[in-house]
Amino acid sequence: MKTAIIGYSGSGKSTLARRIGEHDGAEVLHLDSVHFLPGWTERPRQEEQEIVKAFLDTRRDWVIDGNYSKLSYDRRMEEADRIILLLFNRFDCIRRVTRRYNAYKDLTRPDMAEGCSEKLDLEFALWVLWKGRRKQARDRYRRVREKYPDKTVVIKNQKQLDLFLRELAESPGRS
Repeated sequence: MKTAIIGYSGSGKSTLARRIGEHDGAEVLHLDSVHFLPGWTERPRQEEQEIVKAFLDTRRDWVIDGNYSKLSYDRRMEEADRIILLLFNRFDCIRRVTRRYNAYKDLTRPDMAEGCSEKLDLEFALWVLWKGRRKQARDRYRRVREKYPDKTVVIKNQKQLDLFLRELAESPGRS
């Protein structure tokens, strides 16, 4: 099973990716950890692209979380057996980001590059609340739903996510 998880920042993409990876016995690639080197330094684009391409080329099953439209986005959507689109509202996302910050303050989350301590600053808060929700992002998500309606699962709130996770737990896994 190949699963692509996309959606708004703070909606739980990385946590969901870990849960699905454990259930399906599939390796997980967190695109944030590909994009950032230690200390929040951005990795060169060519190197990022090579990492993602190699991951896709060498795995039968995978879970990839993250948007990053320049990192084999079309290929990920095309090859995925399931696309999960997390479209939580902005206030739930900022609440989740704040909770994550409090849990990992001065630590590196498992889905980030070593040395990328959890941070919550004005720039990121503005991204979560407004900039990451611009028309371009909304249109990209709409196109995914239109192009892949039979394999796209849209989750808009915690209740829907809990139901998805319950159904996942009840389904046969490979791990």
